[in-house]
Amino acid sequence: MFFSNIIVSGLLAATAAAMPAPHAARSNPTSTASASSSSSTGGGLQIVNNMDSTVYLWTTSDSSGDMQSITSGGGTHSESWETNSNGGGISIKLSTSESEDSVLQFEYTQETDDTLYWDLSSINLDSSSDFIKSGFAVTISDDSCTAASCSAGDSDCLASYQQPDDVDTNSCSTSASYTLTLG
Repeated sequence: MFFSNIIVSGLLAATAAAMPAPHAARSNPTSTASASSSSSTGGGLQIVNNMDSTVYLWTTSDSSGDMQSITSGGGTHSESWETNSNGGGISIKLSTSESEDSVLQFEYTQETDDTLYWDLSSINLDSSSDFIKSGFAVTISDDSCTAASCSAGDSDCLASYQQPDDVDTNSCSTSASYTLTLG
């Protein structure tokens, strides 16, 4: 019986490995997967847009993914954690225009021990951005993990990278659920 369980487990694993990797689950029905990424198991990120304007986003690994949109007034977008095929991290770039010129970024990298290292970055965000005017925050389903919050009007928020050498990286389990609330 033990031997047959091993064979069945091996066949299931081989079948799963041969199947194309599913991309991140997204609440936007027009969403498509980002290029050069593969999906992972565990928790994920939900973005809630409480602002008065549409938010556009690109999930970027070694190349920029297709533009998605989140409607104003409570629209949501959800993604499972992904890995970058070149070993780097993932950046979810958020903008209030269809351009990647002024973006708030949620950046993350998974470690093999199920740790997710993440941060918010305002490095490429204009100080007049609607994100700064409205504020933004990350909450996590695991209370032992550090959350991040930038109040409305705080253009130099300490919870978000302002300069490349800032130290604003956090960590938590990949099985936790993260929520990025805009506004």
